[in-house]
Amino acid sequence: MCVCVLVVFVNGKFCKDPKLATAEDFFLSGLNKPGNTTNRLGVNETEANVEQIPGLNTLGVSAFRIDYAPNGQSPPHIHPRASEILLVLEGTLYAGFVTSDNLNNTLITKVLHEGDVFVFPIGLIHFHVNIGNTSAVAYSGLNSQFPGEITIADTIFGAHPRIKPDFLAKAFQLDPNVVKDLENKFGNGN
Repeated sequence: MCVCVLVVFVNGKFCKDPKLATAEDFFLSGLNKPGNTTNRLGVNETEANVEQIPGLNTLGVSAFRIDYAPNGQSPPHIHPRASEILLVLEGTLYAGFVTSDNLNNTLITKVLHEGDVFVFPIGLIHFHVNIGNTSAVAYSGLNSQFPGEITIADTIFGAHPRIKPDFLAKAFQLDPNVVKDLENKFGNGN
């Protein structure tokens, strides 16, 4: 936790006088409880970052509990400020990332079972999906108190104002009608 004598903001968060720090500044309860996976992706991420635990400010760590329905997925995304380590507690996940273009955009994947760990390097597009017939649970650790998350499809096809459909069709080598369908799906069917 960032503690100081003066009123200071570090990483956009209030820096608390160390004499006023309490155990609650370093504590979060509830990561043992399953999250609601009844959504379009069939996944729920329960965050444990600086927003929930003020004591994490400047410590460079955070975590998530991730619950997956059968076929639930954390779709292709990046964390711009952190690498991630994923630990499977229950179920079977298919996880992977794509290397950068100077490494030929190589797909690195693995089927993960209970007790398996997989690492996603900082800034690379990655994903994880439950390929089992039952629910799955994983924990994720990241080396940033606020790693950020940019979901690729939501960002591209849900941009406001929207990115020109003709440009997206050419960039992704898609039929323009497919682009329009994707924009409608991601809430940008203008």
